[in-house]
Amino acid sequence: MTVNLDFLFYPKSVAVIGASATPGKVGNAIMKSLAANFNGKVYPVNVKEGEIEINGKKFKVYRSIKEIPDEVDVAVIAVPAKFVPDVIDECGEKGVKGAIVISAGFKEAGRADLEEELVKRARKWGIRVVGPNCLGVTNLENGFDCNFNPPERQARPKFGPIAFMSQSGAFGAAILDWAARHEVGMSKFISLGNMADLDESDFMLYLKDDPKTKVITAYIEGVKDGRKFFNAAKETTKVKPVIILKAGRTEAGAKAAASHTGSLAGSYKIYQAAFEQTGVLAAKSMRQLFNYAKALAMQSPAKGDRVAIVTNGGGAGVMMSDGLLEAGLKLAEFTEETKEKFRKAIEEGLLPEHMSYKNPVDVIGDAPSSRYETAIRYVLEDPNVDIVVVIALFQSPALDEGIVDVMERVKEYGKPIVFVAPGGEYPERMARKIEEKGIPVFETVEDGVDAVYALIKYGKYLAEL
Repeated sequence: MTVNLDFLFYPKSVAVIGASATPGKVGNAIMKSLAANFNGKVYPVNVKEGEIEINGKKFKVYRSIKEIPDEVDVAVIAVPAKFVPDVIDECGEKGVKGAIVISAGFKEAGRADLEEELVKRARKWGIRVVGPNCLGVTNLENGFDCNFNPPERQARPKFGPIAFMSQSGAFGAAILDWAARHEVGMSKFISLGNMADLDESDFMLYLKDDPKTKVITAYIEGVKDGRKFFNAAKETTKVKPVIILKAGRTEAGAKAAASHTGSLAGSYKIYQAAFEQTGVLAAKSMRQLFNYAKALAMQSPAKGDRVAIVTNGGGAGVMMSDGLLEAGLKLAEFTEETKEKFRKAIEEGLLPEHMSYKNPVDVIGDAPSSRYETAIRYVLEDPNVDIVVVIALFQSPALDEGIVDVMERVKEYGKPIVFVAPGGEYPERMARKIEEKGIPVFETVEDGVDAVYALIKYGKYLAEL
């Protein structure tokens, strides 16, 4: 099934109903977000007609959307809840295709009747609705951004392959900020709000066919329609990975979810079973969500579950082994041929005699990038190895910047590679350079375990299909 919502993400013109000239007001903040990078037409609407100046640009204010002389694709609505149904009627008369309702005060505030009225009016005109009670929509590709958190408070990430939808606006904002800081690129962000009309399943099916999105991620408290979600997820995961952080896993959490977005969280066991059957990866934390997403956005899924580790720090290798085994994965058993390669290289002085070539392969603390390359190539050539973890403790003065080019070269084997570089500023600088070559780098061993788990788990699901 295909759901085309391009009009919501690629509008040529947008009306901001409830636009304001007063800094600090939601209607003003939305105008600021749109004026920053969007090159379509922006029309502010407010009954107190006048002019709004944003970033030196002057906008004529219209008293009603019906007074705007041109066509309007999308309306962003930020007026008190009680006025929203009538505003939807005006949008319908204007021929608007999509409405993003920022306003709160509906089902989540005990006014399910008002929300039903909003949906009834939208259906009459064939308008698709995002929200209400949401933060809006952001398309990082074209700058269409009606998120009301100002950029100086909440950064926007760079454009990239990960889409994110969130049932919590505040959590969604924190994720965008976090992604910007960690230089994780995102394609689209959707604040789902109360999902009166469009829900997580509709957006999942839209993103499935979105050429700019490689990985779909979501924070949800509950799904609107279980069967619809199950079918949408099953269809989507065949095409691209879906990672969900489900809140309300405990009884107390489920109660909190009901009062937050008015969503019924349901038993987590049911969700776990549904995720397992549909190939959705369940994340337990914000960090894990992004570890999974980053790995799957930058590497192809693993063809099996046998992992090889190459490290210049024995302790890190031991920790990685523990983490992988605890996650239910296995360490690769090298072939005799691979062991012979290592023995021969040691005899010829290419590798030091006191290194270990059992798995994990410890190239020891004085390893330059050339030694890493030899070891990485040997393990990647082994038919018993499905995926490789490279751990580099950049604190060692022996490890030169040549490792960046090494990682570029070893991609030729076509097997997924995960890089782990613990530490501070220098490792982080090297991490960015390695990521420019298309290899994902993680800060801790635990993050690396998450990455390997995601690549193996999704690969296994695809193989079973």
